[in-house]
Amino acid sequence: MQGTVDGFSYGLVTPVVAYLMACLGGALGLRCTTRSLLIARSWRPGWLALGSAAIGSGIWTMHFIAMMGFRVEEAPIHYDRATTYASLGVAIVMVGVGIFIVGYRGPSGAALFTGGTITGLGVASMHYLGMAGMRLDGRLQYSTLSVTVSVVIAMAAATAALWAAGQIRGFTWSVGASLVMGLAVSGMHYTGMAGVSVHLHGTADPSSGESAASLLAPMLIGPLAFLLLAGVVVMFDPRMVMGGAERPREEQKPGVPAHSHTAPPRRRPPRPVVTRGGPRASQNR
Repeated sequence: MQGTVDGFSYGLVTPVVAYLMACLGGALGLRCTTRSLLIARSWRPGWLALGSAAIGSGIWTMHFIAMMGFRVEEAPIHYDRATTYASLGVAIVMVGVGIFIVGYRGPSGAALFTGGTITGLGVASMHYLGMAGMRLDGRLQYSTLSVTVSVVIAMAAATAALWAAGQIRGFTWSVGASLVMGLAVSGMHYTGMAGVSVHLHGTADPSSGESAASLLAPMLIGPLAFLLLAGVVVMFDPRMVMGGAERPREEQKPGVPAHSHTAPPRRRPPRPVVTRGGPRASQNR
């Protein structure tokens, strides 16, 4: 039996809120990645890790807010908590691998392609692993075309976002990049969902179970709180918010004062030219 799928049971509320969450996570992650390129290497892992967690949490939150509007009219939907949280871990780890590659190699050439590909595959893996956590009396089927297009969109969006993070053109530039990234991530999600069909094993009363919103809302509290904390970190770093230019500071060597500068070598004065006859002879000439 074929199930009747509705991906917008709450109208435009879930797509709009999901898009805003993707933009928030993208904006925080891109600013942290940009900041990591402007400071000493000893502080870089912390900023890159914070950026990875922000982007991963934003994308994960976007996915499950959008899934609040997904329902099958003939069957109730439940979610396996272990698989759902595992999709969050996959998103953060794979996004982190891509961001660390670009953070240490620079946003150009092979590093950008490799980092963007891994990050995009992490976004797609999170999406389909999260879908695997759905529990209903039926089987999900995917269109090969929609899956392929959604993965390509995820990789292209991730590559473009990492490139934008390396441009270091200020806060306005990062906001624009995060809006585009949020649109691409949302587009990837709904492109993949457009090819979903449900084959039911039997009929059940869909009102017998809890709604998707009541099931997913408690699981979203942790990632939302983390995004709020990451936003506070960004707000209290004025140089990162304003996008002020700063050159990476050199690592301090042991035994050398932090603000010591090496004096330039002194140049010896030129020796006087001695000619035959002494100085008077040279003057007479």
